[in-house]
Amino acid sequence: MDEQLKKQVEEAISVMEEVAEDRGVPRNIRNTIQEAIEKTKKEEKDGINYSTAIYMLDDISNDVNMPQHARTDIWEIISMLEAIKEKLK
Repeated sequence: MDEQLKKQVEEAISVMEEVAEDRGVPRNIRNTIQEAIEKTKKEEKDGINYSTAIYMLDDISNDVNMPQHARTDIWEIISMLEAIKEKLK
């Protein structure tokens, strides 16, 4: 993985960590974000872990208990991960 891609992954993880640390976000959502962080940190050339993280984040973005500001951050993270996954192809 090249340096630019690593920086993008680090940025996505950073935003996920911010949301995961927000006490205004329900615990179950924060736990799912932590799982997505762990998936994202595992490097695989085929991008399966990114796909799994995207699926997990998309699933929680539809949670009715999700605060609107966190939902916007989740959508941003999903976009970042999708861009990373496309570059790996």
